[in-house]
Amino acid sequence: MSTVYLMTAANLFVGDHDPSKSKHLTLTELKLPDLQETFADHNPGGGLVGTEFAVGVEKLEATFNLAGFDPDLLSEFGLSTRYRNKFTAYGVITDQRSGREIEAKAIVEARLGRIAPDAFQRGEMQGHEYAMNSIVHYELWFDNREKIAWDFFTNLWRVDGVDQNATTNRILRIPGAA
Repeated sequence: MSTVYLMTAANLFVGDHDPSKSKHLTLTELKLPDLQETFADHNPGGGLVGTEFAVGVEKLEATFNLAGFDPDLLSEFGLSTRYRNKFTAYGVITDQRSGREIEAKAIVEARLGRIAPDAFQRGEMQGHEYAMNSIVHYELWFDNREKIAWDFFTNLWRVDGVDQNATTNRILRIPGAA
């Protein structure tokens, strides 16, 4: 039976180790990474029409906007930190047919690579856009089910719990791969 799922609320934690790092009061926008395949063009010497073949997935980037000024996040920025942080986003997805509320969760391991302040305008709420760059781990969960899991270091790529890269990792003897 068809339905429509809409995100009706969201929250973001920067660093799962501290539950006080909730951004629920200042989060105004959250954009999860685009999932975009990488294609290579192929023009066969004896063929009339070229095509393209999927050869990978583009690098991931996620962004979020916060209202106001967040001094804690300034400490997370750039080369002053030598580590990546874990960003965990939670969303309330509402099934428009049944009214059921469903948890969506995204886990991103990345560096805080950009802080872009809005222009200050007297009488307006100034905010900041933040970018999660150098993403090396990404998980997307819907209704307590893992939809996508990717890890750069282990070459993991799971969709609906099925390791899409298991054969390749086995043949290449990738250490740490399942």
